[in-house]
Amino acid sequence: MDRHADIPLKENERIDDLERNGYHIIQDAKRFCFGMDAVLLSGFARVKDGARVLDLGTGTGIIPILLEAKTGAAHLTGLEIQEDSADMARRSVRLNGLEDKIDIVTGDIKEAGSLFDAASFDVITSNPPYMTGKHGLTNPSDAKAIARHEILCTLEDVIAQTAGLLKPGGNFFLVHRPFRLAEIMVLLHGYKLEPKRMRLVYPYADKEPNMVLLEANRGGRPRMTVEKPLIVFERPGVYMPEIRDVYGY
Repeated sequence: MDRHADIPLKENERIDDLERNGYHIIQDAKRFCFGMDAVLLSGFARVKDGARVLDLGTGTGIIPILLEAKTGAAHLTGLEIQEDSADMARRSVRLNGLEDKIDIVTGDIKEAGSLFDAASFDVITSNPPYMTGKHGLTNPSDAKAIARHEILCTLEDVIAQTAGLLKPGGNFFLVHRPFRLAEIMVLLHGYKLEPKRMRLVYPYADKEPNMVLLEANRGGRPRMTVEKPLIVFERPGVYMPEIRDVYGY
């Protein structure tokens, strides 16, 4: 059966191939399309078989869909405040026949503690807005602005809610920007989410890192592993072999 024929598309929407398990995703380039950061986070996250997973600020559902393809998670939930994005995510879940494995919930990260039971997830992931303040903002209600700027939630909101929703010993996986690394570490430590693993992502070997991937453990002991750098491009337009592996090319 061709599921594509049964899933309605709205104006400006398209169906993109995820190159994993035959899965596809619905996107609207005028709103916000997932980026490399989400894909790299899905490759960095370690999810045990049978785990319950929550993705905070899921957008169009890219991380739950990729994690379902790559791991043996029992169930995945995506929380998204923008109804248009959540609707796209739900239709992508249906498109891939994953209704029994993935739920998309419309709601505010700041209220996640009232939407889900305390300490009910083994893994939480997040690719949150990176930018603080009003720098570069023209329309604060624009979907792309909400995805990129801390308009509707802050980094502390994400970390505070994660601390309450993770099971003791559960793991939190985050992708962010290196310029906020000191702040991230302070917040994680303050909410008893102990940083355990870090990897910096470089666009080219001779450039500064532009992403950081982090794993923290609820209630873990202080000891962090810094992994070798992840370099994205061998030369313009040509991915390094490890990046191709993450994407499934």
